[in-house]
Amino acid sequence: MSPLFRRSPRKNPAQSTVTLIGKPGCHLCEVAAEVVRGVCAETGASLVMEDITQDAELRRKYWEQIPVVLVDGEQHDFWKVDPDRLRRALGVA
Repeated sequence: MSPLFRRSPRKNPAQSTVTLIGKPGCHLCEVAAEVVRGVCAETGASLVMEDITQDAELRRKYWEQIPVVLVDGEQHDFWKVDPDRLRRALGVA
């Protein structure tokens, strides 16, 4: 079969890690955290919360985009998190 027509197997969301990068007192970060916590609870994905004020490298990379969501280390979203889009990134239709 041609590689163009092969489907890659769906990944198990429970094997994924969602990282939320934000800062204390950020309203958008609080809203994003609610969405991300809900999707992670629903799908079984692991959640890591990072405080941008405690990491110089994160601050350098993402300061103007917070909150930032990474899925398995790759940037997925920033500012506003769409729960359906996050579910799809985790392999849930």
